[in-house]
Amino acid sequence: MAAGVSEASSRPGPLDVLETARLVLRGRRADEAVIYRELWLERDPRVPAHRRIDRDGRPTVDEIAAHVRAETQAPGLGLLAVQRKESGDVIGYCGLTPRGSGAPGEPELAYELLRAAQGRGYATEAGRAVVAWALDAGIPRIWAEVWDWNVASRRVLTKLGFRETALVTQTSLHGRSLLTVWEE
Repeated sequence: MAAGVSEASSRPGPLDVLETARLVLRGRRADEAVIYRELWLERDPRVPAHRRIDRDGRPTVDEIAAHVRAETQAPGLGLLAVQRKESGDVIGYCGLTPRGSGAPGEPELAYELLRAAQGRGYATEAGRAVVAWALDAGIPRIWAEVWDWNVASRRVLTKLGFRETALVTQTSLHGRSLLTVWEE
């Protein structure tokens, strides 16, 4: 039985706390905004400008905190903080978002880790927990977008059972955004 699923019910609870061998995935908190801003600062320069810190230093920590507060008010799907059990430090996020480039009503998997935490299998471990929760919740299909140049993220998605479709959601100077899908 996947984490987040009560034994008294065959349906999982809300996407709020999932545990793996090394990680706890739990609701994000506004007081962690500095960590989420660090993710923005570390993003590859090929990531579109609207997903990076701009010349005016935006989004600020306060703006990110406000966004996290607003997102935690909405029930159901969402992004979870990825926290290492051993140290208790938050290293990124992973979860399901209702908005995406796939079919209407089908969520998108999103994840991002601090560079210092990459290359250790955390993204795959967190992604597996979220996909298992989705399977238990009766979600038959999950989408994920990935830049063609992001080989590490494409490898994570492959390990999770996603397959690349022939669909490209956007093309820019820096590459193509590929649409991948996981199906039960």
